[in-house]
Order: sequence, then structure tokens, then C-alpha cells
Amino acid sequence: MKNAVVIGAAGQIGRAAVRALAEDGWTVTAASLGGGGDPNWPEDVRTVRLDRTDDAAVADVVGDGCDVLVDMVAFTAGHARQLIGLGDRIGSAVVISTGAVYADEQGRSFDTQDEPDGFPAFPVPLPETQLRVPPGDASYGTRKVEMENELLAAGDRLPTTVLRAGAVHGPHCRTPRELYFVKRNLDGRGVRVLAYGGRSRFHPLSLRNAAELIRLAAARPGSRALNAGDPDVPTVLEIGAAVDALMDRETETVLVEGEPPSPEVGGSPWGIAHPIVYDMTAAERELGYRPVTTYREALPETVAWLTERVRGRDWREAFPKMAASYDPMGDLFAYAAEDAWLAGR
Repeated sequence: MKNAVVIGAAGQIGRAAVRALAEDGWTVTAASLGGGGDPNWPEDVRTVRLDRTDDAAVADVVGDGCDVLVDMVAFTAGHARQLIGLGDRIGSAVVISTGAVYADEQGRSFDTQDEPDGFPAFPVPLPETQLRVPPGDASYGTRKVEMENELLAAGDRLPTTVLRAGAVHGPHCRTPRELYFVKRNLDGRGVRVLAYGGRSRFHPLSLRNAAELIRLAAARPGSRALNAGDPDVPTVLEIGAAVDALMDRETETVLVEGEPPSPEVGGSPWGIAHPIVYDMTAAERELGYRPVTTYREALPETVAWLTERVRGRDWREAFPKMAASYDPMGDLFAYAAEDAWLAGR
């Protein structure tokens, strides 16, 4: 039997990855901080508690060895070295990274997006050969670059597929971008304002497509970095319309060219100044990747989950990580500010 260890199994992508590997014939050990399981997993999935920062605990979970280790929560060079140190017991690894590693020709990245003219302008589509931010401790993206560098340099000791994930969507997301549209509909909001003419495109990644990429990489070990995304990249205007249709709502959309009129009007988690569209040909070539769903096909499950989770609750209580991420940039649901701007147009 093929033996897999999944670290961060209770997280959004981890849940889907455990299920995909188990259904593909792997014997799976699902490790997470809480040690819990998921009702959608096969009964023979083994669950264990794991503190990712405890080197001895990670070594214990790997035990005598595993054919593949899938790591959802490796964020630093130290985490990479931890895995490399167990390379004699791990056949190969699949590690989740992020598109936040990329920088454009002017050095702009997600780290500079809040500066004037600071949002990166990438080629469309964006290949894995694109420049990256410098490695270091300065940010999430720079730490991920350090992690990638360590793992890819050790390919002879631990073949590792690094997956640079797009905007992840689906149930159990801690920062669900679709909440912007779902909550407004639940609140009876009949109008919204979208900056950049509603044309913003930010490459999404369905949980099911993420799990498929992990399943394929586990079966085809190698040392490489690959983009991870869905086959379709809808605009923010199209996403809003699709959510409305699923919730049987009609919303007037006011389009604004250029940047949001204010921090609390016109922005959304999908609204970006320049498109981010990943080139997926390397994953298709090296893994035989064929998406198992599209953004639009996966959306009903996301909307249903969000509706159940947020209805009748303070959204900040339901999604504290999202509140912490977006509140400093302005309230996502500042209806009074939006009404005042609309009245003054």
C-alpha cells in the first residue's frame, strides 16, 4: 500500500487532499493541531495530533517512513529544512506555496500593493519562470520564497513538488472572497460598486482542483514549482452576477474606472488593479493535470456553505481571520459610506 502523511489535514486544502489520496488508494495519516477528522473521509484514514513546530513530533508522525508527505502549513526555510532532514524516510513531498512569491519587472508584488501604483503588473498568463520577491523574513511571500529555495535545492535528497496556489475557494475557507457578495445579498443590499470597471481577474483555485494536483504530484515525484489554478478566471463582475443568480437576487452594479473612490467604496476581495492569470501548461505537461471542476461549477457549494455559516451572525465572528486581514483597509460592508458616495455622484 502507498503510504501518505498529510500535515495540516484539518485545513481547507488539507481536507480535500486527504480525501483525494485515500480514494486513490493511499493509506493516509491525517495530522493536524487538533487531531480531528472529516465526515467526508474514508473510515480508514488515521488521524493524529501534531504541533508543526515540534521537530520530534513531526519525525514521530513520519515514523519508519512514508511514500509521500503533503505539507499544507510549511511557511519558512526552517520548515523546509525540517522536511529535508527526514529525507531518508520520505519518498517525495508535495508542499503548498503561493502566488505571493511573484514580483513584476519593476519589483512590485503583493508586498507593495497598498503603495501608490504598487500593484504588480504580470504577464498574462503568468509562468513559473517569472521573477520572485527576494527571500527573507520580511513578509509571507519572502518567507515562502526561502522555503521554496531550500526544498528545490535539495531535490536529490527529497524530490518536492511546490504548488503555487491561486485564490483558494470552497468550504472551510478562513478568508472567503465570495463572502463579499453573499453577505450583501443576505443583508438585502440592492446595489454594489466595483472599481476597475469590474474587469479585475484573480486566478481562483478550487479545493477539488488543488486536491487533484496534489494527487497527481504524489503519483509522479519530482523537484519542481508549479502554478495551481482553475481552468477559468472570471472577472469580479462575472463572479458577482454568478452569486446573485445562485441566491436568486438582482443587484444593480455601479462600475467605476480606476481605483476605488475610497477605502470603503468600490473595493472587494476580488478587485485588483491588474489581472493575475496563471499559466497552467507546466502542470498539464508534467503531471497530466486536467481540472476536475471549474470556478462556476464549484461556486454553488461555496455559496451554500457561506450562507449557512454567516446567516444571523456577525461576519467578523464567523471569519475572524478575514476581518483581521481586510478591516485595516476599510470595512468590506460599509453601506453608509457607499450610500453617501452614490448620493453625491
